[in-house]
Amino acid sequence: MRGTKDKNILDEFCTRFCSVVEKHCEYVVVSGFVAISSGRTRATEDIDIIIESLKLTDFKNFYKDLLHAGFVCMQSDSSKEIYEYLKDTLPVRFTLKDQPLPEMELKFCKDSLDEYQIKTKVRLPLTGLDIWFSSINMNIAFKEVLLRSDKDLKDAEHLRKIYPEKVDESEIKKITKMIKEHRL
Repeated sequence: MRGTKDKNILDEFCTRFCSVVEKHCEYVVVSGFVAISSGRTRATEDIDIIIESLKLTDFKNFYKDLLHAGFVCMQSDSSKEIYEYLKDTLPVRFTLKDQPLPEMELKFCKDSLDEYQIKTKVRLPLTGLDIWFSSINMNIAFKEVLLRSDKDLKDAEHLRKIYPEKVDESEIKKITKMIKEHRL
């Protein structure tokens, strides 16, 4: 298990960003950072996060808190414009001011599959991080069925090895069906 002294730049960046998000809405960190924070050695410059859709007034308060915490949006300085990107199911990227990397790629929930990711979110003590991750089964299904790059398949293999007690093939099949209905 990783200890708090083992935190790196990505860990600290993610924890700092998620601490702001938690004050405003439900969220889930997804994709490669789940495997990386669970001990897989590979490079990444961004972390993917899905948040529940917010009303514009709520988003403006959230954005104001992000700015106060030192984050900036790469697409725009206008909360209304950023909100429109998100409502159009486009991701936006945040960095710390004057630091181009790492990046947080933020998306609103766009369908019942994203809602299910938030509903089934988990904390992963092995990571040493107090943040919400998408489930191991969700990550495996996405990486093996939808994404399928060499990097993603190796991420899924790593997650299967590190978390054998969390792998549920029937849940992976259920998620696979949802992926085929909503994304393929």
